[in-house]
Amino acid sequence: MTTPTTHSAAPAAPAIPTQYRILGAISVSHFLNDLMQSLMISIYPLFKSNFSLSFAQIGLITLCFQLTAAILQPLIGNAIDRRPMPYSLVMGMGFTFSGLFLLAFAPNYGFILGGAALVGIGSSVFHPESSRVARMAAGARPGLAQSIFQVGGNAGNAAGPLLAALIVIPHGQSSIAWFTVAALIAMVVLFQVGKWAAQQHRKPKAKRLLPPPDLSRTLRLWVLAALLILMFSKFLYLASMNNYLTFYLMHRFSLPVQEAQLHLFLLLFAVAAGTLLGGPIGDKIGRQRVIWLSILGVAPFTLLLPHVGLMAQSGLLLVIGFVLASAFPAMVVYAQELFPERVGAVSGLFFGFAFGTAGIGAALLGHFADHYGIDTLILDCGFLPLIGVIALFLPDLRAKAAPQST
Repeated sequence: MTTPTTHSAAPAAPAIPTQYRILGAISVSHFLNDLMQSLMISIYPLFKSNFSLSFAQIGLITLCFQLTAAILQPLIGNAIDRRPMPYSLVMGMGFTFSGLFLLAFAPNYGFILGGAALVGIGSSVFHPESSRVARMAAGARPGLAQSIFQVGGNAGNAAGPLLAALIVIPHGQSSIAWFTVAALIAMVVLFQVGKWAAQQHRKPKAKRLLPPPDLSRTLRLWVLAALLILMFSKFLYLASMNNYLTFYLMHRFSLPVQEAQLHLFLLLFAVAAGTLLGGPIGDKIGRQRVIWLSILGVAPFTLLLPHVGLMAQSGLLLVIGFVLASAFPAMVVYAQELFPERVGAVSGLFFGFAFGTAGIGAALLGHFADHYGIDTLILDCGFLPLIGVIALFLPDLRAKAAPQST
């Protein structure tokens, strides 16, 4: 009589209330973390002029940041799955603090590379553990929780270049140190988040929010591989737009830099909105539907973009950014539901893969644009979302999990 009682109690775990205070705290921390990352990238022109760097040396700075951020994330995620470390978020932000301080007072190129690597290490610790905490705080709304967490990062990415233009560029390299205050604020916030997470880990079966889906491990690995292919198409297209849309608009429509950047802001604004709404929509209609509607559904708009005028392009950019960005929170939660016992590793894998695709993709796309032209780049990248046809074959995990909850 005891075993049925404990078995039936397991599915009831997701009914805990959604912890909006914790989700708000990690979203704010995500904003500060990604703000500092995008700030570093935005001040490359300052480093180039101060240290007479070549474009190859600038690329090596990005490589140091991206390699530490991308490669370490799944490894750290796997480590925290095996042994929870709720205060690792504070430690990760400490790496970011050290990296910014080193960048502010770097006397030579070698120190700049070291600072970039430290910022990347901080990011590699922050993303898998904070995504895992978002899952713990989600209650019955994991999609909404992931969206709240991720939209903070989108906002931070958008704010970094603006603050770089307003503060760092006019006041010089040493003014980067002012942003270490943001890292200190984030460390205070994350210490409180760590206290909450430590309390959850002390509760019995606190980590067991969902039973695994009724799929073989081999099939789950194939589905995970399909998700990574979809991630590749999504982030490679976004890399083409984030890095080269401004140049494309300047070339095709003879726009000044400021006006072309305004169109890029429209895209980034739509990405933030899509990220915020993609998760809760997935909670209601199913995550696999959001994924294929987002990636495959955006293809008509990306294919049309190079063939319309400037005014129509503004509207298309809003649609493309919103629809395409809505996939990521749904994809992360879908993968977490595939491997509920490996939430940290899965989160680290997805964020690391996103970093790696964006970084390496930007370099490869730049090489393509040099050889074939910026117009051809935007035209050809418009076909990438067609890879989203793979999403039509993703299983509905809600249907698979249903027999286990009865």
